[in-house]
Amino acid sequence: MTHHAHRLHPRTALLLLAASLAAPLHAAIKAEPAPKTTPSAAAAAPNVTAAAPAAPLPQGLELKDIAPPIDVLPYPPWMVASALCAVLLLTALLAWWLIRRIRNRPPPLPESAIAIALRALESLAPTVDHQAPYAFSIAVSDVLRRFIETHYRLQALHQTSFEFLESLSHSSRFDQGDQTLLAQFLEKCDLIKFARIDASRDDSAQLLSAARAFVQAARP
Repeated sequence: MTHHAHRLHPRTALLLLAASLAAPLHAAIKAEPAPKTTPSAAAAAPNVTAAAPAAPLPQGLELKDIAPPIDVLPYPPWMVASALCAVLLLTALLAWWLIRRIRNRPPPLPESAIAIALRALESLAPTVDHQAPYAFSIAVSDVLRRFIETHYRLQALHQTSFEFLESLSHSSRFDQGDQTLLAQFLEKCDLIKFARIDASRDDSAQLLSAARAFVQAARP
C-alpha cells in the first residue's frame, strides 16, 4: 500500500522533468554579461541628455527683429516701365528710319560702255593662244564695234569697214589718231576674215592690243 501511495501521476512527472531541464538554461541567460559599448558606438548614439540652457546675453546687448526685404530696383516701378517704353519707341523709330533710307536709296549707276568693253576684251585674252585667228578676229571686232555704237551712238555693227570709217571722218569726237588706229584695226580684221590670209597668234594679239588701246583712250 505504501508503494502505491508514493507513485506519481505520469503528467506530474513530465512537468517536474521539464522544470528540472529549464532551470540551468534560465540561470545561464541571467548570468550572461551585457555587451560592451565601443567609443565609436558611443559617439554615434543619440544624445538623449537635455539641451543646456542658452547663455545669457552680455549686458547692454539686445536682439533686434529681422529687417524687412530690400528692393532690388533702386527706382520705382513706374519709372522703370517708362524707361522701357522710351527705349522701345526709339528702337522702332530707328528701324523705320533705316528701312525708309534703304527704300529711298538711289539705284546704282549703270556700268559704263568703257568698263563693259574692257571686261569683254579681258575675257578674250585667254583665247589668243588656242582660238583660230579667223574666229578671234570676228570676236574682237564685234566687241569694238559694239562699244563704238553704245558709247558714241554711231551705227557700227551693220556697216562695212569703209562705211564705218567714212562716218567717223565726219564726227568731231574722233581725232586723226583715233581714225588711224581704227583704220589699221579694221583692215587687219578684213584681211583675216575675207582675204583669209595666213594669220598667226601674233596677229590675234595685235588685234586685242589695238582694241584695248582704243577703248582705254576713249573719253567718257
